[in-house]
Order: sequence, then structure tokens, then C-alpha cells
Amino acid sequence: MSAETAVLTPSQLLTGYARGVFPMAESADDDRLYWFDPPMRGVLPIGAVHASRSLLRDLRRGGWSAHLDSDFNRIVTICGDRDTTWINAPLAKLYGQLHRAGHAHAIEIRRHGEFAGGMFGVTLGAAFFGESMVSTQTNGSKMALLWSSDHLARCGFSLFDTQFLTPHLARMGGVEIQRCIYQQQLSQALKRKADFRAFDPITEHQLWQDMTQTS
Repeated sequence: MSAETAVLTPSQLLTGYARGVFPMAESADDDRLYWFDPPMRGVLPIGAVHASRSLLRDLRRGGWSAHLDSDFNRIVTICGDRDTTWINAPLAKLYGQLHRAGHAHAIEIRRHGEFAGGMFGVTLGAAFFGESMVSTQTNGSKMALLWSSDHLARCGFSLFDTQFLTPHLARMGGVEIQRCIYQQQLSQALKRKADFRAFDPITEHQLWQDMTQTS
């Protein structure tokens, strides 16, 4: 990684994503940003995320719903409100600017009308760069991944970048690929067009049907 001392603009941030690198801060109290380019990259299969039987049972019990960009800044704030975080104030501001420019989006998950979790990411071409997710109720972040994967497939995306692979992501079908393979997939995704707002999220019943047909 290399330190980024100058103030980044939204355009420079998108240029970094297009090159295959992504920014992170060391902590919320450090205004500096660093570019990361790991040798192995985490990705999720679009439209084919794995759901455990218990997660599918919870989905079928009902009460779940997904909402696009209902409160983007809130999702970013909640994701960064942790004891250890890589989202500092300058980066949160940049995400807000990208959102207003149409290059950053969030999926909010509710259960019985109450906030349960969500995730946000950056879009460029047909690539979705998943930045962070949060869960305030059991399975909230998992539902965000299920809905996000389905939604990205419907909207024409071809790359779901998770940056790193965590055990949580691996259980849901995430894999690690070498940097050179990632660069190839990114290059292909950038040549295509996709629109995150092309469709509304499907209902929980539709999602359950899709997941049981593919699980």
C-alpha cells in the first residue's frame, strides 16, 4: 500500500477503482487514506450466492424487505461506527459525493419495518465494489448479500468485488482470485454498462423462490 497525502476527489477515487485499487484509512481518527492492491482478491458470484438452510427458513418466515438508497449516508455512518474502522471522515464524504453522482449505492434491509442491516458499494461500468455491510438484527447482513447478489444480476452487473475474503463471505460462496485474474474480470466489467437503479428490489417471496431454485 502507499500513503495518499493529497485530498482525493471523486474522480480520482473512481480512477483508482478502475485501476483495481481501493482506499482505506487506518482508523477513524486518521485523515490519511491508503491505496490497497492485495495479491488475492475476494469476489462473490453474482446471482449465485449460497444461502444455508437456516437462512432460507428465516427468509421464508417473512417480514423481510430490501430498499435502494433509502438513506445512503446513514448506512455509511453505521458501517463506520465501530471500535475499529477503516472509514474515516474524508472517505465517508467521498462516498457521499459518489452517491450524489450516481456511482455509489446502498441496499437497506428491514424486518417488520425496522432497520436490520445493509451494505453499500461503488459502481463503475458493470462492476460493483462492495465496501462495507452491517447487521443490527440476526441475519441482517446475510440478507443484504442475498438481495445484493440477486439485484446486481438483474441490473446487468458482472463483477461483485468484496476486496477481501472473510469466513462470513466464504460461507456464502465467496472465493479468492489472483490479482491478474481479478484485473481481467475488472477490465471486462468496465467495458459493459449496468444500472443499479434499473429495477426495484424483488420481494422476499420472489427472492426465496429464486434461492430455492439455485440452492
